[in-house]
Amino acid sequence: MLRWVVWLLVLGNAGYFAWSQGYLSTLGLKPAEQREPHRMAQQVRPEALRLLNGPRADTAPAAIAQPVATNPPATAPVATPIEPAAAPVNTPTVAVAAGNGPRTCWQAGGFTDAQAELLRAELALLGLPASGFAFTEVRSGGRWIVYMGRYDNQQQLDRKKDELRGLGVSYREITAPGLAPGLALGTYSTEAAAQQAQQKAERDGVRTSKVAQERAESTSMSLRLPAITDTQRQAIDGLGEAMAGKRLQRCG
Repeated sequence: MLRWVVWLLVLGNAGYFAWSQGYLSTLGLKPAEQREPHRMAQQVRPEALRLLNGPRADTAPAAIAQPVATNPPATAPVATPIEPAAAPVNTPTVAVAAGNGPRTCWQAGGFTDAQAELLRAELALLGLPASGFAFTEVRSGGRWIVYMGRYDNQQQLDRKKDELRGLGVSYREITAPGLAPGLALGTYSTEAAAQQAQQKAERDGVRTSKVAQERAESTSMSLRLPAITDTQRQAIDGLGEAMAGKRLQRCG
């Protein structure tokens, strides 16, 4: 039964295809032809037809675009270059007229070799001739003492002073770094002399003394100006760094 139904459907479709394509027109079986004039004649009031989604005429002129005011871009602050601090400039030394007046001898000591060379150059810039000044090497020997200390506080120091006064022993207070607060019972140019003095102090009843070096042997340079005027002396004292904090003294 199902087979007959399938065959009927196939035959029906084939017949419809032949009819729609005009293959059965010889038998008087063909679809009605819809031509353009025929369809136009069947239209009812075609002029009233309007497209719902068609383009619409503009009812108002487009607004003229106004330029939008914008703030100008912020300008990055320009860094002002900082001028480097000017290095201090030493006032150049200029020649000084000797001037009138009496000439006297002046001197200063305790210069190192480097300080002496700097001072020599400054004196030449002041206009002093090479014969007008002289540098001399001075050797300072070591200094030895019979020493008592170092004490923890001022109370201990004062108590020791009282003991020495009771024994009739003279002393002086020491201020040298590494030795103060302390007392010196005598000062000597050699260690041997200081040792002999320390032995005598023990015989006098001083039991806690010892020998110590207060100052080591050193070498320095001394300046001598045999005949300069007061104007020149003031100029030399005003050399500042070249004088290394020292001032001229009258020759002895």
